[in-house]
Amino acid sequence: MTLQMDLPASTADEYPTRKTPEPALLDRKDPTVWGSGDGPFSSRELEGYERRGYTQIEAFVTDAEVAAYRAELDRLAGDPALRGDERLIVEPSSEEVRSVFDVHKISTVFSDLVNDPRLVERARQILGSDVYVHQSRVNYKPGFGGGSFYWHSDFETWHAEDGMPRMRACSFSVALTDNFTHNGALMIMPGSHRTFVSCVGETPEDHYRASLRSQHVGTPDEASLSRLSDRHGIDVLTGPAGGVTVFDSNCMHGSGGNITPYPRSNVFIVFNSVENACVKPFSAPAPRPEFLASRDFAPAGR
Repeated sequence: MTLQMDLPASTADEYPTRKTPEPALLDRKDPTVWGSGDGPFSSRELEGYERRGYTQIEAFVTDAEVAAYRAELDRLAGDPALRGDERLIVEPSSEEVRSVFDVHKISTVFSDLVNDPRLVERARQILGSDVYVHQSRVNYKPGFGGGSFYWHSDFETWHAEDGMPRMRACSFSVALTDNFTHNGALMIMPGSHRTFVSCVGETPEDHYRASLRSQHVGTPDEASLSRLSDRHGIDVLTGPAGGVTVFDSNCMHGSGGNITPYPRSNVFIVFNSVENACVKPFSAPAPRPEFLASRDFAPAGR
C-alpha cells in the first residue's frame, strides 16, 4: 500500500538554519539511538553507533549480490531512457554520471534491497519504529574523474529543504567497490552528530537543481568545520566491496575526488522514522521533488 499525503504545516523549529547572518553550533536535542537492544545489532554495536555516529559491517552482502548490484548500476548509467531525466545527475565538469536517485522505484533489484530485512530491521532498531525510505540513490565515483562531495550534514538539508522535523533518520551506504584511502572514501568526523551546524544564506528557489551537482548554500563554514575536526578528528572509512556503513543523519561527512584508476560506487538508502515524517520545509520556499524527499510514508519491508 502506498501512503501519500500533503505536507502538514511545520512544527516548532528545533534546529534553525539559513535564517541568521552568522553560523552557530547547536547542541543536539534528540537521541541517537531511539530503540532498544532487541534486534540484529548487538548492544556493543549500538553503543559504538551512539558514540561515533556510525558503524561499519563487513561482508554485509554476498559477492554474488555485489555483482548483481554492479550490473544494475551499469545498466542504469547506460539507460538512454534516463538521459534527460532529472533523477540522473552528471558531474559538473563532464557528462559522467554522478548519481541516480529514486533507484528503489526505478529498479526492482534495488527495490528488493531497500526492503531487505538485513537493512530494515537495523534501521527499525536504531530509530525505534517502523521506517520508510526518505531517499535512495546510487553514487558513481569513476576512476580519473569522480568528483568530491564537500563536508555537510544531511540533516541540515533534509530539515531546511525537506521539512524533516527531528534527527530520527539514518543512512545505509552499501559498498559496491573496494573503498581505499585514495579513491574518494567517505570521511566522517566521529561524534560530530551531537552538534548541529546552523548555516547561513537563504535557500534559492529550486536550489536542488544546482546543489545536486555542486552545493554551496547549506554547507558549513570553515570555522565551524575546524572546531568540529579539532574536537572529534576525522575517520576515513575504508573496506572491501560488500560492506555497509550506517550513519546518523547529522554526521558531518564528505569525500574527496577520485583521481585514481579505481572507481568507488555505492548504493545509498535513507530510512526515516514513520513518526518523523516530513512537514513543510523549515528554510526553503517549497519542498524538493519527491525523488529527493519521498512523501510516500508506507513502512519499508512490510
